Amino acid sequence: MKKLKAEIPLLTCFFWYLCPLKMEKKPAFSFDNLETAFAHLSDDDLKKTQALFRLMGYPALVKMGIWLSKMSFSMGLPLEKVIKDTVFRQFCGGEHIEACKPTVDRLARFGVKSILDYSVEGNKGESSFAAAKEEILQTIQAAQANENLPFAVFKASGIVDTGLLTQAQAKEPLSEEMQDSLSMGKDRFMTICEAAFQAQVRLMVDGEESWFQGVIDQWVREAMRQFNKENALVFNTYQLYRKDMLRHLKDAHHDAVARGYFLGAKLVRGAYMEKEREMAAAKGYPDPIHSNKSDTDQDYDRALQFCINNKQRISLVSGSHNEMSNTVLAELIDLHGLSRADERVYFSQLYGMSDPISFNLAKAGFNVVKYLPYGPVKEVLPYLARRAEENSGISGQTGRELKLIKQEIRRRKSLPEFPTIA
Repeated sequence: MKKLKAEIPLLTCFFWYLCPLKMEKKPAFSFDNLETAFAHLSDDDLKKTQALFRLMGYPALVKMGIWLSKMSFSMGLPLEKVIKDTVFRQFCGGEHIEACKPTVDRLARFGVKSILDYSVEGNKGESSFAAAKEEILQTIQAAQANENLPFAVFKASGIVDTGLLTQAQAKEPLSEEMQDSLSMGKDRFMTICEAAFQAQVRLMVDGEESWFQGVIDQWVREAMRQFNKENALVFNTYQLYRKDMLRHLKDAHHDAVARGYFLGAKLVRGAYMEKEREMAAAKGYPDPIHSNKSDTDQDYDRALQFCINNKQRISLVSGSHNEMSNTVLAELIDLHGLSRADERVYFSQLYGMSDPISFNLAKAGFNVVKYLPYGPVKEVLPYLARRAEENSGISGQTGRELKLIKQEIRRRKSLPEFPTIA
């Protein structure tokens, strides 16, 4: 791997106070180590992944597949097994918590931990919200009992109506019934946070759309003030494709310092760009998203620097599939003299994606965790559709992964004995 150069915008901000000799030190790992990157996959698994990624190289085919899947489920056609054996197998751990255990154990053998992510979306109504809360509580219990599950995670939209959150953020008048529903949603939210506190399990609240994220931020802040007095247990998510998010992160740190609690920060680039821009255009307010990727990248890496510079108060989860940002964070950890196993810093990627990043970082001694989605096949279809669309087209990181998979298959075939890896 090439060493980082001082002209990278992030590094120019802090290299002046670091020993110049350390600038020449190359990281003790490479994302190109194929044996490490794919050691967790058997020969058969590797070939199936290659075949799936090849199909995802055709966006029109991906869109047709998503449409056919939705139609098949709505018409009761028997397509579930096909989905389960392909995209579900690639991106999900199982249909329930117990079914995820073999995957959790397999990843752990290679130093990569997991986060059980209940990925059922779109359910509405108090009974569905209550059921989702109970499922999330079960993931917290599972994490408490298993050292290979260092975090739990949930989305507020799974336990409270987003329409109510949107109206509350816009300060629209709510009927008494709506106020009661919003209050019950907040009670569910705080119950989940308290359960994580009682179990001493770190809990991440995923980021969502800006038009109701503000209410979620308020709830997370209240939970942090209550439960993060001794360490960072509740984590908020900061989507750095938003122009205002670096400022929000710094304001959150200021509040943590002022009120004497620890800030849990998960950094991501963001997941709702098209929706955000469409909403801004429809409502006539400025686009909240950076106009180009380089600005997002710059804010992301600045946020990494800010968190590490304030490591005494901030615990960090970096949710990134970007090689440069992962390299920057690895360099920051080493340059600040932190142990690579320091529990205040985790790298995170989605299951089924970016294995060269995850497993090479883990091999080098860094904390790495994979989001492991689960749920009934039919009910996680919206999640699977997003993963398929994100990976469609052989370009960028996905194209690079396919190239590396092909290289690893050739490497294994060149060995004296083509190994079968458990």
